[in-house]
Amino acid sequence: MLEGKAAIITGGGAGLGSAAAELFAAAGARVLVADLDVATGQETVDRIVSAGGIASFQAVDVSRGSDVRAMVAAAVERYGRLDCAVNNAGVIPDNRPLPDLKEDEFDRIIAINLKGVALCLKYELGQMLSQDGGGAIVNIGSTSSFRPQPSSAAYVAAKHGVIGLTKVASIESAPQGVRVNAVCPGAMDTPMIRASVARRGTTEAEFAPTLSLLGRFAQPREVAEACLWLCSDAASYVTGAELPVDAGYTSR
Repeated sequence: MLEGKAAIITGGGAGLGSAAAELFAAAGARVLVADLDVATGQETVDRIVSAGGIASFQAVDVSRGSDVRAMVAAAVERYGRLDCAVNNAGVIPDNRPLPDLKEDEFDRIIAINLKGVALCLKYELGQMLSQDGGGAIVNIGSTSSFRPQPSSAAYVAAKHGVIGLTKVASIESAPQGVRVNAVCPGAMDTPMIRASVARRGTTEAEFAPTLSLLGRFAQPREVAEACLWLCSDAASYVTGAELPVDAGYTSR
């Protein structure tokens, strides 16, 4: 589905990012795995290469414009262009009510989960619009992009903002053939949600049915499949969409 294309996956060291990087490589893409954690990012690259794919690692803090600019430049230097990207890097919710909000914690979540997406769009779109052939970008939202959750003010604000960024970017870039969409996962079996479950003092069996009509957490690959489709030519008429991959959570 992505034969010969060049892709960037942020937060590619674990969870959804790692699954997307491996899936994109298996579909023929040359993948730049970008992550703040060098060890886990390189592990993803090693798995891709061992499976016969093409991948390389780039350290990035998506809240820093210089890092994001360097990330896009590295993809172009190594692979000649940039065809698709999944802006997945993020941090977990703050888990405190608004009266207990900590300013530094709020700033960190907004910087990574919202500003980071804006910076990725800035430099990814800049590259895609400068080359022939267009491109496709998927921003990772959340069910919190649609429904507020208590004790998660910064996270909910950021994920609502991701939808706004997606819509603006899709409007601006569609005339040049670049598509921008959002995938909004529900409960997914990642280190992030495992930490949230542990923090709540509950279990998957107890917690998952409240978030999923299927009564389980999604596997990261199930969400990555939606990202792959949106970045492929199979979704050539799709832009500005918000696709929930949430086992029906937002439908009830």
